[in-house]
Amino acid sequence: MADDKQGRDKQAHDAERRQRERAIQAELERYDETEPPVDDAELDDIEAELETVSFPATGAAVVDAVGERRITAGQETYAVADLLPEAEVETFEAPDVVRSRIQRPTIASAMKRIVEASETISNVEFSSSQRDAYEKTLRALQAVDELDDDSGVRAMADWVVDRIEEHGTLPNSRDIRREGGSIAREQGYTVRNDEWLGV
Repeated sequence: MADDKQGRDKQAHDAERRQRERAIQAELERYDETEPPVDDAELDDIEAELETVSFPATGAAVVDAVGERRITAGQETYAVADLLPEAEVETFEAPDVVRSRIQRPTIASAMKRIVEASETISNVEFSSSQRDAYEKTLRALQAVDELDDDSGVRAMADWVVDRIEEHGTLPNSRDIRREGGSIAREQGYTVRNDEWLGV
């Protein structure tokens, strides 16, 4: 590469891009650290209250039992009812599954919107593998969008809900990843082909 202003600018741009990609990859590797932690004591209290619920339980049964409880993550406070779908299409196998879902409030509230919207589809089955793909995509967007107030997570949830309303189907995992990649690119991030969003 020539040692001129254009060559130096390209080198600086490439270095910034690589640094940003490394930061994104590091965020993705720290799966549980994409949001401020919820206090374990709060989660323990909710788990204890769930002893009265017969598991496996629907989201509606869990919300009925602990929906009014509040949790704090960072500077934000959430009602459990705002984080779990009050729906029959999703079931929780045990109290610890409920706990793991609500410990990431931003992802949980986005998934709540998606699951509740999916109830409008007749004969829908929201499989655990499909849910995992949705969550992994939302976590990836949260990692690249951490400084932008989780706008990527909200944009992804909006897109899925719009697709459900327009087409009457749940987008498949590949479509979710592809759209997640588009959202990340719109935010100015480079998504490589070997990354989860690089479909």
